[in-house]
Amino acid sequence: MPWSWEVGPEPVAMPGVKNMVGESASEDAPGRDKDGTLSVSEAVNLVKGKVKSLPILVVTGEVTGFRGPNARSGHCYFQVKDDAAAMDVTMWKYVYQKLDFDLRDGLQVQMTGAFDVYDRRGSLSFNIKSMTVAGEGLLRQQVAELARRLEREGLMDSARKRPIPRFCERVCVVTSLSGAVIDDVKRTLARRNPLVEIQAAGCMVQGPGAPEQIIRALQVAAAAKPDAILLVRGGGSFEDLMTFNDEALARAVAACPVPVITGIGHEPDTCICDMVADRRCSTPTAAAESVAPAFDEVEKVIIERRERMARAMRGTLEAREQWLDGCGQSARRSLSYTVSQKVQYVEALAAHQCLQDPLYLVHDREGSLELTAERLHGALPRLLTQRRSRLDDDGLLLRNAGTRLLRPYEHRLAQAAGTLEALSPLKVLSRGYALVRDEDGHVVSTADALAIGDEVDMLLGAGSARAKITEIGQSAEKGR
Repeated sequence: MPWSWEVGPEPVAMPGVKNMVGESASEDAPGRDKDGTLSVSEAVNLVKGKVKSLPILVVTGEVTGFRGPNARSGHCYFQVKDDAAAMDVTMWKYVYQKLDFDLRDGLQVQMTGAFDVYDRRGSLSFNIKSMTVAGEGLLRQQVAELARRLEREGLMDSARKRPIPRFCERVCVVTSLSGAVIDDVKRTLARRNPLVEIQAAGCMVQGPGAPEQIIRALQVAAAAKPDAILLVRGGGSFEDLMTFNDEALARAVAACPVPVITGIGHEPDTCICDMVADRRCSTPTAAAESVAPAFDEVEKVIIERRERMARAMRGTLEAREQWLDGCGQSARRSLSYTVSQKVQYVEALAAHQCLQDPLYLVHDREGSLELTAERLHGALPRLLTQRRSRLDDDGLLLRNAGTRLLRPYEHRLAQAAGTLEALSPLKVLSRGYALVRDEDGHVVSTADALAIGDEVDMLLGAGSARAKITEIGQSAEKGR
């Protein structure tokens, strides 16, 4: 509800307020002069009463001079203005804590509240009972909420963003092909580095359906596999740039397999696509310059790298030289020590008597053998005498023991020998008998086993003979 008031040069009679003009004023009333004028507190209270009679108002304006919650009380004090006027605003702590957005300068807000007068300063202030974002401020608040949500998901995390080659050989520009931006990008790349190959994927950058077209253009650009994608457009109002605050487009930029560089609007403009992109530049020209370093910059980088490589190579060579010097010193010390040890060993060998006199061992052994032989010659007769005496004694003992042991067996042997001799065929043969064997060596016991003409061997009591059978006769027992 619009409102205004003016204060004139003459006192104004206010209904319901006594003693303002003096007709019923008491000259001795406290805080009032004799001429009927008001004290400061009475004047403030008078105005405060009138202000409090005003209804609850709904006011729209832009926040300015916001100082944040008071450190001690938690209340907020700032102003709200429009093109023609401004007013002081007080927001109590409990009201501020209920806000679901960040209160800041430049935000368009809609406030519900009432005016009040602060006694101590006599100042007029609008006490807010509730506040919402209005107009463009609402859009900004929605964008801020989306940005916070995407940030919580990690889409703005620098660790997620992809590295961009310092020297891009091929870039793809996603923008409107009918505007001046594409020509500006081409001129910038041609001026800075004409070797950079440029491709373009055209799309709308403003208005209904623009986010979907930009998403498709990003897909086409990514399919070409350039080194980087430039997502650019010229300046515009906040509403014009709302296309690049679209959530689906922001997610497409973050998910693009090729690094995305944004150059949207002008320096102060920042949108959600800038926040999730792999690199954000202030303008399309700056975006083009970031992927195409000028030749003098390339030359400078090459010179710097050459110098760094030279320094690194010198450092490496010096380190290797020091290492080789250390190895050489260690090798010399080790070789010197080894040679010294070998010299001592050879000198010790050379000091041996056998090397100084090769026959030393022979003479030494010869002397030892002669001494041993002399000791043996001296000891052998005595040892032999002792051994011979012991052998004689042992032999006598053995003979006596053998005689005692063999005596029973000699008797039995004699008996067995007599028995064998009595039964021995040789004993029979000695009495004129003969043992006859055929040609196969079998003993012939009967004449039937022989035939006329057979040859037989005969063993006699003394010697043997060979005979030929000329006649076979029958035994007397068989004839009977």
